Parts: sequence; C-alpha cells; structure tokens
Amino acid sequence: MTSQPAQDVLNSIEQAAAAGLLTADSPANLKTWLSRESLAAWRPRILQLIAAGQWAELDAMFWTSIPFGTGGRRGPMGEMGPATINDRTIAESAHGMAVYLRSTGVATGSSVVIAHDTRHNSARFARIAACTFAAHGLQVWLFDGHRATPALSFAVRRLSCSIGVMISASHNPPADNGFKAYWTNGGQVIPPHDKGIIREVERADEIPTADYQQCLQNGSIKLVGAELDQAYTAEVVRLSESANRSLPAIFTPLHGVGETSVYAVIRAAGFTAVDIFEPHRAADGSFPNVPRHLPNPENLEVFDPVIAWVSQHGHPAQLILASDPDADRLGVMVRGKDGQFVSLSGNQVGALITDYLFRRRKASGRFSPQDYVVETLVTTPLTRAVAEYHGARCFHELLVGFKYIAQTMEEQGTSHFVFGTEESIGFLAGDYCRDKDAAVCALYILELAGELHSEGRTLLDQLDTLHTQCGYFCEGQTSIYCEGPTGKAKIDGLMQTLRQQPPAAFGPIRIVQADDYLTGTRSEVPAGQPLSAITSPRGDLLIYHSDPTAPVRIQIAGRPSGTEPKIKFYFFCQSDLVSDLQSARNAGNAALKEAQQALKTWADGQLSAGLMPG
Repeated sequence: MTSQPAQDVLNSIEQAAAAGLLTADSPANLKTWLSRESLAAWRPRILQLIAAGQWAELDAMFWTSIPFGTGGRRGPMGEMGPATINDRTIAESAHGMAVYLRSTGVATGSSVVIAHDTRHNSARFARIAACTFAAHGLQVWLFDGHRATPALSFAVRRLSCSIGVMISASHNPPADNGFKAYWTNGGQVIPPHDKGIIREVERADEIPTADYQQCLQNGSIKLVGAELDQAYTAEVVRLSESANRSLPAIFTPLHGVGETSVYAVIRAAGFTAVDIFEPHRAADGSFPNVPRHLPNPENLEVFDPVIAWVSQHGHPAQLILASDPDADRLGVMVRGKDGQFVSLSGNQVGALITDYLFRRRKASGRFSPQDYVVETLVTTPLTRAVAEYHGARCFHELLVGFKYIAQTMEEQGTSHFVFGTEESIGFLAGDYCRDKDAAVCALYILELAGELHSEGRTLLDQLDTLHTQCGYFCEGQTSIYCEGPTGKAKIDGLMQTLRQQPPAAFGPIRIVQADDYLTGTRSEVPAGQPLSAITSPRGDLLIYHSDPTAPVRIQIAGRPSGTEPKIKFYFFCQSDLVSDLQSARNAGNAALKEAQQALKTWADGQLSAGLMPG
C-alpha cells in the first residue's frame, strides 16, 4: 500500500465505523491486518472487500479476537480475521504453543501429536498446525484421518509427546471449529501453562511454516493411525467389568468420529447386538441428518430419528447411545418398561456407573477404602453419596472442566482412581488417557444395563435403588442469556449483585450460606458474616446453600459461560425419604421447579431494571 491509497482506505474504514457498519474492534483490527507485514497475504482480499463495500462480511471477521482460552479456542470459521477460526488463527495457536514450550526449557527432543474430527476444514487445519510445529523443530505425529479427542489424549501419553492438539469444536454448530491444547500428561492445559500459551498466542507476529510434503519425506511429520487405534481400543476393552454382552442397543455417532472409538470398542468388547445407526454413520461436518444440524447429545432432539427408526422397524434396542462429533461425551436413553425411551442425564449416568464399578470391585475383592471418584462442583452430590455409601472417597471441590479431574488424577495417583464424571455427559475410567471418553462410558453402561436386563430390571430401576440407599437427588439447569453489545456488562452486573446482595430466598427456598470461589469466602446469608475461607479452587463460581436441617435441601451454583453470552445456573436438590421414595421424589421435584422459576423471575427483574455493574 502506498501512502495515498492507504489513507483512502483508512478513511473508508473510519466512515464505515461512524455509520455503524463496523462495530466493536473491527476498525482497529482491520488497520492491524492492513499494516502488519506478517499478515500481508490477506491484504489484497481485505482491500477488495473494502472497495466493494462488503462491510457486514468484514465486520463478522474482524469485530473481535477469538480468545485463546484456558483450553484453546473455538468459534465460527471464516476466510480471515481474528474473529474467526481460519488458517492464520490456527497457525498462531500452534505457534504460541511451540514458543511457550521452548520457554519452559524444552529445547530439543520435543514432539507433538495432532488429531482432528470430521468438521469442515478440520483436516486442513490439522496440517497447518503440523507444518507450524515442524517449522519450530518439533517432531510431529499426525493422525492419518479423523479420530476421537480421547484417542488424541491417549496418543500424547503413548508416544511420550510434549504436547498435543485436537482440531475440533466439539458439539458446536457446523459453521464452527476449534483448537484444543493438551500438555505432556495428555490432559488439557492448566495453570501456569494455559496463561503462558495465551501470552505467546497474543504476541504472535511472524509465524514460521514448513512444506507439508517435504516434512513427510524428511520424517519431521509422521503419519500415525492403525497401531495407535489398536492400542487405544485394547486399553479401553481391558477395563471391562462383566462378561454380559447380550443387550440389544443402537449407537449413533451423529456424523462424527464415534465409529473410530466408541463403536470400535463396542465391537472389540463383543457386543454383537449393538447396531450402528446408519443415517448418522457417514463422517460429515454438515451433520445432515441430525435435527437442526446440532450434534449435541445433551439436546434430546438428536435421538428423535433413532427412536422413530427403532419404532418403525421394531428393533429390540434397550439403550440408545449417542456420542458428540469428537466422541468425548456420551448421551444415553433407556427403554422403560412401558416401551418408551427415557433420557438419563449426565449426573444420573455418572452415579449409576460409579455404583456399578464399586459393586464390581467389591465382588472381585479389589475394593479399597482408598478408592476414589472425582467430580466437579457442578456435578450431582449423588455421586459423592454413592461413594460414601460404599466406603470410598470422592474429590468434588473442582472447578468446571474435565482438565481438573485429570489434574486430580495426577495429584492423587491412579492406582485407586475408579471414575471421573461431570454433569455435561463426560466420563473417564482407567489410566490410558486424561480426558473424558464416550467409549469407556459406553462399555460400562452397556454392561450395567445388560446385567440389569438379565434380572428383569432397567437402569431406571437401579436409579431408584440408589435413591433408596442414598436419598433422593434431582438436578436442573437454567441459563440467563445476555446478548448484544451490552451483554457482557449485564452478565458482570448480575454476578456482582449475586455476590454483594445475594437474595435471601428463591421462592420458598431460604438461602443461609453463599460460597464465593472467586473471592475465596464462605458467608452467612443474609447477614454477610464470614464463615470460613476457601483456599482452593479459585474461579468465577458462586454456590448458594439452603437450610441444611430442612427435609428438602437445595444448592444453586452459578457461573458465567466461557463460550456463550449467559450465566449458567445449576440446581441440586436432596429430599429425605421421610415415608417413601415417591413422596421424596414429589417433594424434591416440586422444590427444584420452584427454585428454578424463582431465580429466573429474580434475574429478569434485575435485567429489566437496567442492571449494570457499578
């Protein structure tokens, strides 16, 4: 750009911003991309769009910078610009990881393994990351096709790699993609590595790269596949706790990678009566046969085509299993005695498997009081109650994120690790990887359901048994969305009000204690008197407690979402079995519903009053 055209372009950008055609950080980001030589490859296209007056398209690509968060970055794909996942943002993510790795003292002998899911551009982005790492002198192991996230975690450990990368946007819509960062132990990066990587990503300017074909020829990039697949599958199957293999079921990978991991494990373990749902079998990043093209097993719509097919064909399936596109999470539906399918939440599946594993350990003489399970602060207390019922330990003071479960495994050792579970349908057992895995969950839930089926019982019956033994527990969620330009300010204001002026009640539920994991304090409500300090963990999470002596007790946890413009609230209710299970269920469910509605009414009132941080 010569000085005069450059000034004309800058004037055009300023005029577009003044007219509201460019918003937020678009003007500044456009100027940066036009002036930095390291971004010169995109300059002609930017100038072309400016000349054509394509301001909406430019605004979508430049209005912000997708942050490299504590585990990586995720967002909509685009041609260019810091607001989208594209060749540059993928390259700078890999570059930042490589530079930070070197800063930790790993000068030579370092390596990285890279995998990707079935999303559009995932294979391309994986190659870009591979060439960036190779240019930094790392030995690169690149999977020869799409694979599951837990297979990537396994490969980091199996190949003794320094770091790992998974190209995936998990269960996001088809337009999105992402970059997940893993450390030496196979878990997603945690402090201080996360912040160190973020710092280097933000500093990225000139990014070295290497020729892909030349790297294949000289061995700096090596393709991996079948051998690791076989080793991974064998490790998961080795964790089997039962020989029961007769249960008929249906598995859907939702057009993702699940056939390479979940279904491979199911077949290798000998579950010959488990069929794959053919309309969802093809690897396709558009997720064409999934309702609304949203491949999230927590969204029960994804099961509708499978249920319809089972009904139409008279299939004897007792379970329907669905993995998300990168196969690290598993949704479960069970056929009730009335023939209708009922969904099980992640909390319920986690508690059921926890109980199953402890019972199997006791039956085989392997149980120890040192055995432990791990869950996060927003996962059901029922898991902890089950562990206590069996005389085992439960670590539950963890922030949201499976990486903290992996960290606890490292801290406590894995010789007595039994199970890790989180409410968002993530589960792990064994020592083979350090991230949640749909495959091991599928193995156990099929074994447990098969055991129960042979007794004329279902997973729902076993859940009732747990409630009878440990008390009735139920859970729910409510999200308060704050979108648009003022969304973040409203979220900040709500969280500030919840901290400084917590409601004394939500409907009939009286709040007596507030735990603030950001400030590290437990306080009495409404008096505000400090009760005790919270030394760890520390993060933006609030938990309110009702009267612990009441027959129905509620906990409400709230935190800002890291990926969406909302505050996510988690409700946990425990109801004593005063007379019978059904009475406890009725009381607990009613209290839960009232608390959810009361919180939403309170939040709507705050927002309608123009709440802003102050």
